[in-house]
Amino acid sequence: MFIALKTIHVASVILSITGYVIRGVWMMRESPWLGKKWVRIVPHVIDTTLLGSAILLAIIIQQNPFAQGWLTAKVLALIAYIVVGAIGLKYGRTKKIRIAAWLGAIAIFFYIVLVALTRQVLPFLA
Repeated sequence: MFIALKTIHVASVILSITGYVIRGVWMMRESPWLGKKWVRIVPHVIDTTLLGSAILLAIIIQQNPFAQGWLTAKVLALIAYIVVGAIGLKYGRTKKIRIAAWLGAIAIFFYIVLVALTRQVLPFLA
């Protein structure tokens, strides 16, 4: 069960960032695709699956996100990713702000992946 859950989690990570990058490109091009109903719904389904699998994995491996530094870093970075990502795709007042936030969210996303792979709060030093 653990392997299947981890596979679902990793697949959700890949789908999530791929979708975010594509929506960012559409935002920059002012594509009508961003207004499609499925484009607004599917990311929520993917991200809910991602979060649910993360919670289940933490339960299975008996990791308390606030007792383990690297998991705390991931949770805090996830919150930052959500906020900055929303500014990047929707709430930025200008296209320049949205693009900068979009790039920032992608950087935060890769920080989260590095933390997960190294289990270090500062994965660049690991």
